[in-house]
Amino acid sequence: MRWENLTDSDHTRAADPALFGADAVTTRTFDTPEFRGVTFHEVRARSILNRVPGASRMPFEWTVNPYRGCTHACVYCFARKTHSYLDLDTGLGFDSQIVVKVNAPELLRRQLASRRWQGEHVAMGTNVDCYQRAEGRYRLMPGIIDALTERANPFSILTKGTLILRDLDRLTRAARVTDVGISVSVGFTDTELWRTVEPGTPAPERRLEVVRTLGEHGIGCGVLMAPVIPFLGDEPAQLRATVRAIAAAGATSVTPLVLHLRPGAREWFMAWLAEHHPHLVRRYERLYAEGAYAPKWYQRRITRQVHDLAREYGIGPARAGMPRRITEPSPAPAAEAAAAGTAPTEPIQLSLI
Repeated sequence: MRWENLTDSDHTRAADPALFGADAVTTRTFDTPEFRGVTFHEVRARSILNRVPGASRMPFEWTVNPYRGCTHACVYCFARKTHSYLDLDTGLGFDSQIVVKVNAPELLRRQLASRRWQGEHVAMGTNVDCYQRAEGRYRLMPGIIDALTERANPFSILTKGTLILRDLDRLTRAARVTDVGISVSVGFTDTELWRTVEPGTPAPERRLEVVRTLGEHGIGCGVLMAPVIPFLGDEPAQLRATVRAIAAAGATSVTPLVLHLRPGAREWFMAWLAEHHPHLVRRYERLYAEGAYAPKWYQRRITRQVHDLAREYGIGPARAGMPRRITEPSPAPAAEAAAAGTAPTEPIQLSLI
């Protein structure tokens, strides 16, 4: 395991000094049902604020990632490649070998206090989920949120984890002094699909309950409808069921993102596909023949369908503290849709999930 290759960027491999040396690593296992088969590598990081490379498609410049690897075990996770930087397996190793930056809160507090820090937006949950199961034991996020709140530093969190509700009071306090953006990832509501492609995550309905609860406490929450999985989760009826459930939960917005398959994730996903849906392998090879992303025509089609459904169910642009509810699936009048400034149909393929 090459710890010296873990640099201060979680998005690209670089020749910068390592965040920590091998002598700073403590490896632990816990004989409890939720962590059986999982190994934790506790490290004391040297840096926690990560600058996103300029060539990245990310719509932000700074991230905080207290963990590497993720017990959510999503077969499509683009972050799998980062495990190869440590000579760790990007398949089962990514799901079960979790790097924990145990000093993340104190380190963040120190870096935010630096004169060089200009108070830029900090995004979390963009590499692996900061509210995965490990957070229940290590409790790094309360200290991280407190550090950001003390400096009134704007931040956002993207998660599939219901554990975020543990920190609801902290998030409410933070929202009083700075901009706080919360998004929950729900790509589909199909139970059978969820069990096979996201086996370590809370069920989609539980994630939508997070959206509802946050809204009830005045924290507007958007939904990243990601990934939309070709040929498995993209039927019109499936898209409709998902958007309707998102609207019923009071989401402030819905953003569809089609599955993308980067190296590391691509190999693991295609192996899963060959085992569970072998008849789709050739179709995927053709659809993703040009690279990691589905063709633009496919992305546009999915985006158009989801945006049309969002208008029908009354989901408008994100407005903090203004969650929406629906009771009946009735189309919104054209005038109301225009007044609401509905989202354009051109897709924006972000690399978040």
